Amino acid sequence: MSSKEKPTLGGTRIKTRKRNIAAPLDPATFADAVVQIYLDNVGDLELVAKNIESSDLNFSRYGDTFFEVVFTGGRTQPGTIKPDEGERHTYSVLDCEPKREAILPFVLYIQKILRRRPFLIKNLENVMRRFLQSLELFEENERKKLAIFTALTFSQKLSGLPPETVFQPLLKDNLVAKGIVLSFITDFFKEYLKENSVDDLIALLKRGKMEDNLLDFLPTAKRSAEAFSEHFTKEGLTVLVEYNEKKIFEVKLKEMKSALTTQIAEEADISEVIETVKQRVKDAKLPDIEVVRILWDVLMDAVQWSGKNQQQNANAALRQVKTWAQLLNAFCTNGKLELELMYKVQIQCYEDAKLMKLFPEIVRSLYEQDVLAEDTILLWFRKGANPKGRQTFVKGLEPFVNWLEEAEEED
Repeated sequence: MSSKEKPTLGGTRIKTRKRNIAAPLDPATFADAVVQIYLDNVGDLELVAKNIESSDLNFSRYGDTFFEVVFTGGRTQPGTIKPDEGERHTYSVLDCEPKREAILPFVLYIQKILRRRPFLIKNLENVMRRFLQSLELFEENERKKLAIFTALTFSQKLSGLPPETVFQPLLKDNLVAKGIVLSFITDFFKEYLKENSVDDLIALLKRGKMEDNLLDFLPTAKRSAEAFSEHFTKEGLTVLVEYNEKKIFEVKLKEMKSALTTQIAEEADISEVIETVKQRVKDAKLPDIEVVRILWDVLMDAVQWSGKNQQQNANAALRQVKTWAQLLNAFCTNGKLELELMYKVQIQCYEDAKLMKLFPEIVRSLYEQDVLAEDTILLWFRKGANPKGRQTFVKGLEPFVNWLEEAEEED
């Protein structure tokens, strides 16, 4: 074996394994730097935005802290809205007037910041969610400012902010019970509807998963349609009241239709079905005209149509009319309701090709079952207002009308 030393490469550095060394979190220094930018520019948001954009501050790490400074003028203590130690400025959202003109510039300022740093939207969500879950810690005036700010963020379509970030945190039981949420959401609705339609608001509520749960904003003890209407009518938000009443009405119609469909499918006794409908009409205060429409829709939906066989379709429809004539009779109690039923038959026969030729037969069957009176049929024939397929149906019904008129003359 050789005793010579093995050659080595001079000047080489021995590599050591790298370890991840996390830099210490220093949100206080970051907050002080942002506050100083505000102070240096005397709260001029245009200049503040320019200096923020040109700074080398670590926004990816301290995004939440940045928005605390925007909203409150400085850092807040963890888990609270109380001011923490450090520099503060007086040009924050909570320091301005609770008016649109004063708060809108902050929304536009944040919009500008987010265009350059879109990743900060998540931090805005975090801070807004925390503040909204702690509304009871703010003064009434401050809550109003937050409501106006929140409405303007959606009105101005602040990029990427999801509505559920706003609406869901509000539903904390203690906030709702104290009426704080109702006050906040009222201010929110008022501000949002200044520039947007009620349809825009409903679309927003839908995205926030609150479209069907508007009553959840009211304290449990006052959670009723009547209390909702009373409160928002008093606040001048009648468009919202009308929408909610329409929504409740649609739900009740749907429930009645579902119950009726089940009973007819199960071939329940007609007297039992009539009582069910009467009770639902009473509870839901449904207009008679809507009841007639629902009855006809449900009865026809339950028919087993055979497809192209015209005679079988005719037989099925006429059999259904005959079977449930007593039900129709119970609710077609005057000429106006009978005429509405004729319009329903007319529209269905016009829109469904397989029923196009059945209109005269159905009308005649309804007459024979004492659902439609002679006067109603003649009125429709002479002055019917719905144009859908009218010429065709008038021509088809003419022989029957002639027969009615001849019978009338003989009498």
